[in-house]
Amino acid sequence: MESRHAQRKNEHLSLAAKYYDQVHRHYFDQVRLIHDSLPEMSTDDVDLHVQLADNLKIENPFYIEAMTGGSEQALKVNRQLAQLAHKHHLAMATGSLSIISKDPQAYASFDVIREENPDGIIFANLSANATLDQAQEAISLLHADALELHINAAQELIMPEGDRDFNWLDNIQYLVSELDIPVIVKEVGFGMSKTTIAKLQTHDVHLINVSGRGGTNFAAIENRRNHDIDFASLLDWGQTTPEALLEAHSSRRGKTEIIASGGIISPLDVIKAGVLGARAVGVAGYFLNVLQRDGYERLDQILSEWIVIVKRLLALLGCASFTDLSRVDYVLGSDLLSYARQRHLR
Repeated sequence: MESRHAQRKNEHLSLAAKYYDQVHRHYFDQVRLIHDSLPEMSTDDVDLHVQLADNLKIENPFYIEAMTGGSEQALKVNRQLAQLAHKHHLAMATGSLSIISKDPQAYASFDVIREENPDGIIFANLSANATLDQAQEAISLLHADALELHINAAQELIMPEGDRDFNWLDNIQYLVSELDIPVIVKEVGFGMSKTTIAKLQTHDVHLINVSGRGGTNFAAIENRRNHDIDFASLLDWGQTTPEALLEAHSSRRGKTEIIASGGIISPLDVIKAGVLGARAVGVAGYFLNVLQRDGYERLDQILSEWIVIVKRLLALLGCASFTDLSRVDYVLGSDLLSYARQRHLR
């Protein structure tokens, strides 16, 4: 019989699928790119590689973001995702490995990722309150190329069995200083403000995933699991991904690199995120929904198409690399423009 923690992972998977169409919002419609009829560029000139850190380079600017792990159902999902990551040369992040310190049976659902993708780029994932021993164990299990530390205060407060103590910054800084692989700090779908990003930078974090509202909604998922208190008023909590990217643009300093995730459902969204300052883009909910609803072959086809389309869109915009998107002109829809002005971001 699976542990309670493993059962929770299964609940997350089933509720993510159940609520996908209800909670998803396409906030990138608020970003409109300006067409240049003379891009003076060939698709052969485009290089999709992205250098996220000195020792972290990915082959495509989008990757499979953290989803699951810790149960038999999660093992099946992770096996398929890892196979596709290997085939398409995509980086892949795991779901939270926190469970492995409590439930050794959960190892297999994560180990399968490296088994299926022996040479690929893999990000391990842990809570921001993880100990150094837990981080090293997770990294060792996956031979991970980077470690994601997720910050998820809103989710934890709604989760009936969640944490209630969110003193994370000093521990994050400690892990960054002690680990010899890059550390990415990411939200889980509630976005980040310029204040949050400034705090992270002053604590030596230089890879930041703003992970905004618009995709998988953990407020909705945890509220469905919560039978004691109704947190429905928090279902729209946080910043959207475009809002969080504008916040990041105003506060990014030095060698900090910004990653975007949350509500990405098309190659054009990947490009728009790059225009707003993302160095790479993670996709979780959309890929998971396709896999669970339409199957492995359909997701395989979609990943092939995305790689081709992203490359051609870069050429259309006159960009030889994903980083070049920062010079592309754009306009904002009224809601996003109002947000930017009120927040003094534009």
